[in-house]
Amino acid sequence: MTDDQEPEVTRCGDLNAEDQEGLFQRYGLHLDRVTRGSPIPGSFWGPPEAGLLGNRLYVRQDTPVHSMFHEAAHYICMDAGRRAVLDTDAGGEFEEEDAVCYLQILLADFLPGFSREQMMQDMDAWGYTFRLGSASDWFHRDAENAAQWLEVHGLIDRKAGPTWRLNQQNRPIT
Repeated sequence: MTDDQEPEVTRCGDLNAEDQEGLFQRYGLHLDRVTRGSPIPGSFWGPPEAGLLGNRLYVRQDTPVHSMFHEAAHYICMDAGRRAVLDTDAGGEFEEEDAVCYLQILLADFLPGFSREQMMQDMDAWGYTFRLGSASDWFHRDAENAAQWLEVHGLIDRKAGPTWRLNQQNRPIT
């Protein structure tokens, strides 16, 4: 996609960099900024999408905020064994991918100037697909399994609040 074809979504450069860094530091994830026009290390989809290498999350000013959160949520949700060798492809099963999407929506409320509502709008604009049609409909009416996965893995509490812990499992919980 070229810049003129990309949907209008919130970009990392639209929000305070220190707030972004502080949020992800709670998980031991280091946010590294890449200069505009440069390749993004560890980007599975290519620029402007965020990248992951080990405990480093790479973004540019034009990286969509939803992409930064999505990759961070992959890091949080993946088991400790995969996290130890993480290089670009976060992998994971279908249930984990749903949990990643749910967690990125929850965490959006913790970034000043952003919100879960904006996250869901940006996800829809970018082309995330959900069985019920929109991220909001999925989140509010069809994401019980994702929330349960996060709770079982100790990543959210019973009230769907983040625990600020990483998944410490070395195998999936079924």
